[in-house]
Parts: sequence; structure tokens; C-alpha cells
Amino acid sequence: MTKLATYYEQAQPIKEYVNEMTTNKEQLLDIYQSFQLPKNDERLDKIKDKNYKVLVITEDWCGDAMMNIPVLLNIADYANIEVKAFHRDEDTNLIDQYLTNGTARSIPIFVFLNEKHEQEHVWGPRAISVQKFVENIRKDLPSKDDPTYAEKEKEVHHSIHETYQNKTEFWDDVYESIVSSIS
Repeated sequence: MTKLATYYEQAQPIKEYVNEMTTNKEQLLDIYQSFQLPKNDERLDKIKDKNYKVLVITEDWCGDAMMNIPVLLNIADYANIEVKAFHRDEDTNLIDQYLTNGTARSIPIFVFLNEKHEQEHVWGPRAISVQKFVENIRKDLPSKDDPTYAEKEKEVHHSIHETYQNKTEFWDDVYESIVSSIS
């Protein structure tokens, strides 16, 4: 099995990844520029002292990545954390080590590494409040064999995407979830 250090070395620097995005780039950058770290959160200094590196498993079409990565990048900017992006679909052996509920290749996944490229923490794909929102909005979808399913699912995805872009409380929840799990 490929080691995390190898995946990290193969991954793209996050700024390069963002520059090459073809989907959700503008929205990701808008959130990145709009999100504000809370003032005087002492946990950020503790995180800074840990010298983490972060391997982000992602794809640019993912709405969760569109919202979560900018929050991570604000934390990384403050704490001088190097972040690299690994495309989930390029090598599914990596994401298969981080399956959500044991079966789903959900993204993004943030793997926090120490200086030896050993895993310290894993975060993703969603903060709890965001997961509850997604579950709630999806609960009324018809069954997959319903002829209207594809259309209804598209509407739900659009609604989720819009909410992710505009509900700043979710950005704060993502921040709190990440910082709580790594500080």
C-alpha cells in the first residue's frame, strides 16, 4: 500500500489545484475571501505550533469541497500549514482508506500529517450541522426508480450548493468542527 508520504509528494500544491479548477472555482474563492477567522481563538496558535501538513482528498465538482476547502485554507494561512490536493479519482486506493460509513468515497477528506508524514487527524467530509441539513433536504427525494428522481435530485443538489455558498453559519460550523478535531 502506498504510504501517505508518497501521496503527499504526488499531490498538487493547493493554490495550483485551485488555479486549475474548472468547476466551483469562483464560488470557492468567494467563500475563501469572505470567511473570517474568529478573533482571539487561542486554539489556532496551538495548531500553528503543531506544524501540520494537510493532504486534501477532493475533486473540483464537489459542493462540500467548495465550502470546506476555503475554511481550511483560512486556517492554513494563519497557522502556516502547507496544504496539498490529491484528486480522489486518480487513485481510489487513497480514498478507500477513508471511507465514510465504511462504504462511501465521500469528499473532501482532510488528512492532517505530522512532520514525518504520519496521520495525526482526519476530518471530513462534513460538519455535523451540515450533514443534518443534507440528510433533511434529501429525505423527501423519491425512490431511485421513480421517473422524477433524477430531476428532483438535481434540484436538491442545486439547493444544497446555493446554501453552501450563502449560509455563513455553515462556514463557522465547518471551522469549529475542523479546529475542535485538530487542536
